[in-house]
Amino acid sequence: MNFRIGQGFDVHAFADDRSLVLGGVHVPHSQGLTGHSDADVLSHATIDALLGAAGLGDIGRHFPDNDPSFKDADSLKLLGHVGDLIQDQGRVIVNIDATIAAQAPRLANYLDEMAGNIAKALCLDSSQVNVKATTTEYLGFTGRGEGIAAMAVAMLGASKNSVGVEQ
Repeated sequence: MNFRIGQGFDVHAFADDRSLVLGGVHVPHSQGLTGHSDADVLSHATIDALLGAAGLGDIGRHFPDNDPSFKDADSLKLLGHVGDLIQDQGRVIVNIDATIAAQAPRLANYLDEMAGNIAKALCLDSSQVNVKATTTEYLGFTGRGEGIAAMAVAMLGASKNSVGVEQ
């Protein structure tokens, strides 16, 4: 099997009058994240990891922030579209591992739901998606409570039925 690995990273600042969405979960918090879409930093990092592994560029190429059709877009739908692009290449997603860096809010109670939402958007088994959270011990912009960062890695393999996938 031909494996490819991609990594993704995304950051969004906190903003008033926005809902905090991470992995498609609306997390109770006094602020949400600023962005053109729903600003789901976890889904965005996952999208970039998948696009990178597939050699398809980055999130900005596929979903530009100056395109009004993506204003307030549901990032899980964008993620599902990326899953379709990968399938069209004749590849399968082997697994995704992601980490959210946030001083607040505490995310432990939401991680399984986030992983499940990502798995569902990509038609994966929940065992193929792992989501973790950490603080930065009050260091940097996340530690000061100015925003949230997320990192993700994804592994793709060639489908057993793929034709024309580079070996």
